[in-house]
This record gives sequence, C-alpha cells and structure tokens, in this order.
Amino acid sequence: MKRFLDEDFCLKNETAKKLYHTYAENLPIIDYHCHLDPKDIALDKVFGSLSELWLSGDHYKWRLMRADGAEEKYVTGDGDDNEKLRLWAKVLEKSIGNPLYHWSHMELKTYFDYEGILKGTNADMVMEHCKPYFESKQISARRLIEKSNVTHICTTDDPVDDLKWHKKLCEDETFKTKVYPSWRPDKILNCEKDGFASYIKKLSEMSGVEITSLDGLKTAIKLRIEYFASLGTRTADHGLDYCFYAPCEEYEAQQIFERALRGEAIAESDALKYKSAMLLFMAEEYCKKDWVMQLHYGCSRNVNTQLFNTLGADTGIDCINPINPSGSLAKLLDAFTSKSVLPKTVVYSLDPSENAAIDTIIGCFQGKGKGYVQHGAAWWFNDHKTGMEEHLKALAAGGVLGNFVGMLTDSRSFVSYTRHDYFRRIFCNLLGTWVEEGEYPNDEEALGKIIQDVCYNNAFEYFNLA
Repeated sequence: MKRFLDEDFCLKNETAKKLYHTYAENLPIIDYHCHLDPKDIALDKVFGSLSELWLSGDHYKWRLMRADGAEEKYVTGDGDDNEKLRLWAKVLEKSIGNPLYHWSHMELKTYFDYEGILKGTNADMVMEHCKPYFESKQISARRLIEKSNVTHICTTDDPVDDLKWHKKLCEDETFKTKVYPSWRPDKILNCEKDGFASYIKKLSEMSGVEITSLDGLKTAIKLRIEYFASLGTRTADHGLDYCFYAPCEEYEAQQIFERALRGEAIAESDALKYKSAMLLFMAEEYCKKDWVMQLHYGCSRNVNTQLFNTLGADTGIDCINPINPSGSLAKLLDAFTSKSVLPKTVVYSLDPSENAAIDTIIGCFQGKGKGYVQHGAAWWFNDHKTGMEEHLKALAAGGVLGNFVGMLTDSRSFVSYTRHDYFRRIFCNLLGTWVEEGEYPNDEEALGKIIQDVCYNNAFEYFNLA
C-alpha cells in the first residue's frame, strides 16, 4: 500500500515517476488566469491564521461546508475563526474523492511542512503546528508567490479599474514576479442586465469620453485597452453564460445600445446580437495588440436566489450550465475568421461533455501559428483528477497535446499553486502509462520536451511573456 501524499503521489509507474521528477517537479509556474487581488500583492498582505488563509473568499470550501450542515456564520459570516477551521476539518475528512482533500493536504505540506492529515479531531493541533508560520509573518502574498516559484501572474481586471496597484507593481523592482492586468469586459457586453447604463457612465468617466453612441463606446474601449496594454496586459478574458453567435448589423447594435442606455428591457435575442458585434470589435483590437482572448462559458451563476440576495456573487452558488451548443462556438470562430479578426484564442467550457466537440471545432481554425486556438485546461468544477485526465485524453485524441498551454489556477488563493503540481503529476502519470502500455515509445528526449513545453514553455511563448 502506498503512503498518502508521498513523493510519488499520483505517479503509478516507474516511467511516470522518472518523467515527473526529472522534467516537471522543479519547473516554475505561469499563472495566466487567476482572481488574485493585485492590491494584496502590492502591499504584501500578511495572513494571520490558517482560517483566514483558507476560508476567506474560497467558495470551493464554502460549498462543502454548507453540504455538511455548517451554519452560514461559520461559512461566510463572522463566526469564530477557529471554529470555522474545525468545521472545515470535519467535512474534509469525509470528502474522499474531492480534489479539495488533495489540495488542502498538499498546501499544508508545501507551505507549512506538515506531513500528517487534517481531520475534525486534530484541527486544533494542526492550527498550533501552523501558528509559528503566521507569527513570523512567513505567510504573506509575496512570500507565498516566491516560494511557489511563480514567474508571471495575470489577474482579472475590469475596464473601469484604475489599475493603480498594477502600476505600483510595475514600478517595484524588488519583486521579481511579473504581475499583469487582464482585460475582463463582461459588463460592457451585458446590456440586458441591471446596472448596464450606470456601468457605461463609469466607463465614460474613466476614459474621458462622452458615451452616447456606439462609436463613443468603441472609442472609450480603445483608450482603456491602450492603458491596460501600457501596464503589460497580455490577455483578455470573457466570462459568458453560454457560447453564442448572432449576426448583427452596425445599425442594429447601435439601436440596442441606445435602448440599453435608456434603461429599457433588452430581449435575449437582441442582447446576443449586441454581444456578438462587440466581441467582433474587441477581437479586432486584441489582434492589434497580439493579446490572447480567453472564452470561459457554460456556467449558470447565482442559481440560489435567496443566498444571492443575502451574500451576493462568487459565494459558491454557481453550477454547470448544460446548455452549450457547440455549433455556436464554430459559428463564432468562423465569424472572427471571416472578418480576419481571430486572435489567439483559448476556449473553456464548464460542461465536460463538450471536450471532444471543442477539440474537433478548434481543429478547423488552426494554421496561424503553433496551437493558435487552444482548448483550455479542465476548469473550475472539472479541475479534479478525472476531469484533467478526460480533458487531456480528448485533447490528445483530437489535436496536438504537445502544444497545450497547460494549467491555470483560476483562484483567489495564494496557496492554490499546488494545483499546478497536482496537474503535473497527473499529466506525467498519463504519459508514463501510455509509454508503459506500449502506446508511445520510451523516448525520454521527446517526452521531456512535451512535459516542459506543456507545463511552462508553451504558455511563456503563447502569452508573449518574453
């Protein structure tokens, strides 16, 4: 019987072990999509307890705690921090098969040198073990990033953000990790949602452009893109409820925009037309900057209305949206291509049943460079062992696995970098298994290059990080 979380964790054969320890284990990390707060990095936020580090803002853990019957005051509320950690430990020991069980123990081992397990009966002992790390202020944003060997971070930033913390980071020569803003214009697209008109007013104020027409909106967007680019932006990230494409004439987009500015209700069909037109416009701007466009879709957000009204968004009440017609992705990519405005693009669907379809679709739009259109890593509810393996197998079967840009954290936590190690172990085990079963030759040079490219080099090149 293997010991839990030993040095060969997830590595099930000798080839996998050799590949991981030789080519993957010590590689640095590129975090090309996350939700870290740049203010925390700029000010080097110091965390005071394991509860604060783990449970403040982590909706993954909140979901499990609710499923175990924890009162909300111990989930997102003002309950005692130690009791929150005890309740988390109590549910964790029952969460066999959940990636959080692996991640939590990997984090304890990596950042606190704790080799044991965490469960309800020893939570106080584990907190006591970790206490000196917090007292000595070792657990700070920058120290965790440096310990994790992260070379580049791309945060998620709204077009109306003044990016002052990014500016401070750009000017700070003492911190070696590069931290770039990413353009996240969801609120520009969501013309059918409450608050659209007030948001456009903020965009007007931030850009210095009076926005009363679609031309004004486009001018403001261009100015803000220039500002983001001046601070190193490499990628634009779009969060879509589902993938779509609806042809739209310029005059139609103008009329829909004007109605939305007046606060009128916008039908879904019109909203899709406006969004499609704006995606095409922004894609053209991304091409000019050689930015990567990331498309995340397939999520139903805030489905528990009662909790949403009480707690707000990003509190663990989102789920997979199974209505994601793959044909719409093909039409969208075709629209970009037909207008010669297809930027480098990474596609993510939260619905794992779409893996094979995505791989066949993106294969129709390659040819502008190595891995020009990517099938993004197993995302959110799929970044567990099975989800990663299924994604990698589908990508290998339908494309060129060696061109993949690898793992992302998509996280608000400074200790979630162990997810990259988790991915690398799973990836090396998959390759090692194929070799051991005679499905790929034991060509260490070729295998080593694939591993180093997927785990670091491809992302470095793809996101223009040189």
